[in-house]
Amino acid sequence: MTRDENLKGRWDGLQKKLSNQFADGESMDLDAIIYVIGVQELGQPHRKFKKDHKIDLMHIAICRLLEPYGYYEFDYFDEEGWPHYKILEQLPTLKAGEQSVLMKEAIVNYFINNEYID
Repeated sequence: MTRDENLKGRWDGLQKKLSNQFADGESMDLDAIIYVIGVQELGQPHRKFKKDHKIDLMHIAICRLLEPYGYYEFDYFDEEGWPHYKILEQLPTLKAGEQSVLMKEAIVNYFINNEYID
């Protein structure tokens, strides 16, 4: 099985599992999964968030997801418990499809490392 086929299979399985857990089986898209990761990283899963906080949560998730790739590094938690990251390296310019593959790979690795999937 090629790397791409392996990633696709893991992504499809993860997407289905998350969709069943968080969206009553309706397929969650990439942005929705990134949002769930942001809520997880903030550690306030039962809180209701306003629109601007939802964007902040997605930013937290992206920083956390790309941290193992050397693009971001955790810096500190602010007084409200929100994590902050610093940029270590600018992201390369990627085409939309390449961005999607990078994020899916980072998400799959995140959930493997957190023992949510194998």
